[in-house]
Amino acid sequence: MRYAFANCLLDTDELTLVRDAEEIAVEPQVFDLLHLLARNPGRLVTRDEILAEVWNGRIVSESAISARIAAARKAVGDDGKAQRIIQTVTRRGLKFVAEVTADTPPALLRPAHMVQRIRYTRTAEGKSLAYAVIGAGPPVVRGGYNTTDLEAEWNTPSERAMFDAIAERHSLLRFDPIGFGRSDRALEEFSFDTLAENLKLAADAAGFERFALYSESGGVLSALRFAVKYPERVSRLAIVGGYAEGRGRRNPDLKADVMHSLVTEGWTAQEISFVSAMMLSYFPEGPLEAIHDMARNMINASSRETMLKVRAAIHDVSLLPLLPQVRCPTLIIHARHDNVHPLSEAQKLAAGIPGAELMVLETANHIPIPGNAVWDEYQSTLLGFLGERERSPAQGVTRPAFP
Repeated sequence: MRYAFANCLLDTDELTLVRDAEEIAVEPQVFDLLHLLARNPGRLVTRDEILAEVWNGRIVSESAISARIAAARKAVGDDGKAQRIIQTVTRRGLKFVAEVTADTPPALLRPAHMVQRIRYTRTAEGKSLAYAVIGAGPPVVRGGYNTTDLEAEWNTPSERAMFDAIAERHSLLRFDPIGFGRSDRALEEFSFDTLAENLKLAADAAGFERFALYSESGGVLSALRFAVKYPERVSRLAIVGGYAEGRGRRNPDLKADVMHSLVTEGWTAQEISFVSAMMLSYFPEGPLEAIHDMARNMINASSRETMLKVRAAIHDVSLLPLLPQVRCPTLIIHARHDNVHPLSEAQKLAAGIPGAELMVLETANHIPIPGNAVWDEYQSTLLGFLGERERSPAQGVTRPAFP
């Protein structure tokens, strides 16, 4: 169905919003809110209706709701002062006051609802490794992140938003390394080389021969190792919030890892405030609801003992010797005001990797998440880079080079 209003066209089959002939990037929850309002023009849509449709009935904070409403208004060229399209009815809900024309485009194929199916493969030692592929198109792998849980992330809006965006254009492979999430939880030793081999195992099981690889935060520590060891398999590498050296390595006077203490004291669901405090140092701009979700996911993804092994490895790691060996196009995205892994770490990566490009986002959040001011810019930049290729065999389309 297509809904035309003001200077906008909302297409629920193509999942697009066009304003003044230009496609506007919106996150899934904002799109769902616009869809709910556009199909009920002139009628008061209550807060309960909004929660039921956009958040599946979950209890969410007022700040989260306000952020989505503000983003919806911005997407259609409205604002909270003018309210010429989306009107707030105090303490009751919202009303779509623009005139709406709806029609069904002819011969339009409706995309299938995205469903995650978790599959398993086995390591040489017989341990089970969980992976999932969603979407269709050129292959992309989310590589090497070490605190994942395929099912929990899939059901977390702040995590899911980027997965959905990538899967609209690509076949996206995600996996849980051994010791984490839905994979075998028994982990005798932790190493980034082993994580890189887990990545290879998942890619082999999914039939991905050559692919774009993106990593977030500590995920760079194994993703970059994979790119160096298997250069023929990585077409391009995106690094978001990565770092060249661990906090202990870049600051020898740092006697102890404060994150280690937080894990030791609070790695249980009953003590989630400890891990939330740790996550707040990474995401000072919030939203707070997303921080609590991520903290809960991390605690459930692995044992305290496994996470302490991770913290010990991260503290003293260095990627500097590997950087000159990266051969694929590389984009590094980093927050200017990141207090945990400062911008200087991204600059080390960019200076050490031949031909790498660095994009700096004006935020303090370690990785942008929905609700941040830079989210749209981050999403469009990452998607543009991952989509670069000479030619898609499936579509026969040449995409423009990344600027």
